[in-house]
Amino acid sequence: MMDEVFRALADPSRRRLLDRLNDRNGQTLRQLCQGLDMSRQSVSKHLAVLESANLVATVRRGREKLHYLNAVPINEIADRWIDRYDRDRLDALADLKSALEESPVPTDEFVYRTYIRTTPERLWRALTEPAFTRRYWWGMTVESDWTVGATVSWSTKGVTVDDPEQVVTESDPYRRLAYTWLTYTPAFAEAMGLPDGFVEAAAAEPRSTVTFDLEPQGEVVRLTVAHRGFAPGSVVIDSISGGWPVVLSDLKTLLETGDTLTFG
Repeated sequence: MMDEVFRALADPSRRRLLDRLNDRNGQTLRQLCQGLDMSRQSVSKHLAVLESANLVATVRRGREKLHYLNAVPINEIADRWIDRYDRDRLDALADLKSALEESPVPTDEFVYRTYIRTTPERLWRALTEPAFTRRYWWGMTVESDWTVGATVSWSTKGVTVDDPEQVVTESDPYRRLAYTWLTYTPAFAEAMGLPDGFVEAAAAEPRSTVTFDLEPQGEVVRLTVAHRGFAPGSVVIDSISGGWPVVLSDLKTLLETGDTLTFG
């Protein structure tokens, strides 16, 4: 997969398509073709290469196929390899990683995808058991009995957030899990270092939902994470857009190596 990512990034036309998705995520093929000096067929072929390298994730919405920038492979390469080789030769990759993490994509949803050498059963445990989540999710534990309608409790750094609106909306063990996002309390915001005014702004927004789809594909499981339901100009987007690629990269590392890059 690493070789495919580097080959995909080597082409300037494909990098341009990634830039366009970074500017506005969730575009159709027709939208991506607008203003480009490329034929529709060429754009389609470039997108196929990017999707094969897992740099683009696609989701069908009715008759349309939407394309989403998937920052997870960039994060994995940067974290696993930049420190091992000559950093000067990898400045472009590092800059791209920083841009993807620090410049939130203006959209009302995110779709991230990664491939993990594990089983659906073990991946489900990693998504639902506190002993796993605290290792790859910045010390966070996410607890529930994971049945539809059950509440979800979030804890980190001695702060626990319980709210009856934090609930499981879908639960099909080893296949699909969805729940509404947490309530930002003043104590939680302080523990996570969120800026002044964040709690009030987040409280005025609709509650978003995160969905995990697990699909076994031979020796790996394809994990697709979709986070949807943000309001225009959402402050919550700023807090999570750079975080998901890191979390998924650490989840993959934990399940494949037994260790994590960010937390031991």
